Amino acid sequence: MGALRRVKTKRRTRDLDQVHADLRSSRHLAEYKTTKPAEDLPGLGQWYCVECAKWFESEHSMQQHTRGKNHKRRLRMLKEEPYSHKEAEAAIGLVTDNGTRKSSKLTIIEAQAAALDLDTASHE
Repeated sequence: MGALRRVKTKRRTRDLDQVHADLRSSRHLAEYKTTKPAEDLPGLGQWYCVECAKWFESEHSMQQHTRGKNHKRRLRMLKEEPYSHKEAEAAIGLVTDNGTRKSSKLTIIEAQAAALDLDTASHE
């Protein structure tokens, strides 16, 4: 049997859709930052890369990170807009198509006309 590929949760960063929300709304990012106490963060929470959702010990280590391959790869991935729920449902075939609706007046008139046609057909 092949090797199992396990997801490492210890160093797991935020997903791309969460980072997109951080970039769009500063309030969303501020809410995330308040969930982490500054004493527990590297560098007391002063240096944070929004795109990669990582904290750094010093300004130098953050600058090194921004020049690195992983940061640039993450920037490329963030250029694409995340999928919406509609796009995801359409991809698996869940499309809502209600079609065109008839007005209620037309259906009443059509029902009355059909009833008249039945009455005249039954008398013949």
